[in-house]
Amino acid sequence: MQKSELEKRFDPFFYVPELLELEKKVLAKKPKKLRDYVKGLASGATPKTTESEKYYAEKENGIPFLRVQNLSPTGVLEFDDCKYINEETHNGMLKRSQVSAGDLLVKITGVGRMAVASVAPEGFEGNINQHVCVIKTGSKEVSETLAAFLNSDIGEKLASRRSTGGTRPALDYPALLSIPIIEDKRILQITDKVIAQKQKNEAEAEKLLSSIDDYLLNELGIILPEPPENTLKNRMFITSIRTITNDRFDPYHHQVGFIKIIEAIRKAKYSVSNFKHYIADLKNGVEIRNYVEEGGIRYLRVTDLGKNGLNHKSPRFVLEQEIPDRIKLNENCILISRSGSLGLVNIVEPEIENSILSSHIFKIELKTEKLLPVYLEAYLRSKVGQSEIFRNNNGGVIPEINQDALKSILIVCPPLDKQKEIAEYITGIRQQAQQLKDKTTELLKKASEEIEEILLN
Repeated sequence: MQKSELEKRFDPFFYVPELLELEKKVLAKKPKKLRDYVKGLASGATPKTTESEKYYAEKENGIPFLRVQNLSPTGVLEFDDCKYINEETHNGMLKRSQVSAGDLLVKITGVGRMAVASVAPEGFEGNINQHVCVIKTGSKEVSETLAAFLNSDIGEKLASRRSTGGTRPALDYPALLSIPIIEDKRILQITDKVIAQKQKNEAEAEKLLSSIDDYLLNELGIILPEPPENTLKNRMFITSIRTITNDRFDPYHHQVGFIKIIEAIRKAKYSVSNFKHYIADLKNGVEIRNYVEEGGIRYLRVTDLGKNGLNHKSPRFVLEQEIPDRIKLNENCILISRSGSLGLVNIVEPEIENSILSSHIFKIELKTEKLLPVYLEAYLRSKVGQSEIFRNNNGGVIPEINQDALKSILIVCPPLDKQKEIAEYITGIRQQAQQLKDKTTELLKKASEEIEEILLN
């Protein structure tokens, strides 16, 4: 490359021949720049998690706090792993980064695809952290068109070419706004088809996964009580001092709904015992604040646990010298979130056996001659398992369960051969659901190839 061809950047990645050639092809189409569509621009911040009660809230009374993992290359926001902040934080500390319906949200820092973009849906009100920026375009249609382009392989390559930061890529505002944009309505049409098929696949997958609960309870002989009508009279109850002696005295723990589920558990086909009888080892993780994006040891947080499997979208790592005594993980362990997103349960898979756990996660090593991890994972994820976990939490603003409370929850324990039968059936259902989700990845790849053909040829 000649000196005369150099722009403001001197790093070699900016001048990779493939990216240079792509940019020339795009510029030949006389595109606009992203800045031409921007009426307002802001990025957010992350309130201290050590002061959760001051800044954060539960889903029922909170404001969605969007992070990179909530953005999707389909342009549709995903809320499965969403945090929530309270109104005071939303209207105070994070007032400048508020998100409204039709706004364009773009990933500006982090490993993986750069400039992943999504659009806030109708009636939406939310906020963002510092790794995402909100762009006010004034039009939902404009935002959707921009998101479709940015999420294409062409858009991603143009964005990545402008990123800086080495191991932690980042797009500053001038770099982000300089991305060339080719407008073509056909891009949005292709994306809309992918979204429709994705939603269909996900609905089928969710139906399969939801069937696990009914299957499991039926196999265990647990008949759930009909939920009472939500009236003031039904929310009031009386209990005796004899009933709660040596137990908690707060009304949350003794709600009628919880007690009826306990009665149903005790009528199961198989033996019922407290969790403590099946635990070989139980430990909390540790709190580590110095992260690296890659090159270290995986640091598992509550956000890495999921309702239907581990979440690998935004992993964090720590350096060896930052690690205190490590909690050993193996295939006989399960992980349970103990605070915040309470009740997430995941098996330890081989790829995370060398990980470090955050202090908000319990590691439970099981006596596998009595209880199998796959069976227990399904049981604790079921309606009865979740009821027991939430019944025994502290009942505060931020739900939390301690070790003694966890040990006290009731477990229905069939013979091992029955557990294996249940585990194999559930594994088969999860594999079917995963195959449906994999189809979406294939659709996205095909759509990106179609978009490239439209834009450059």
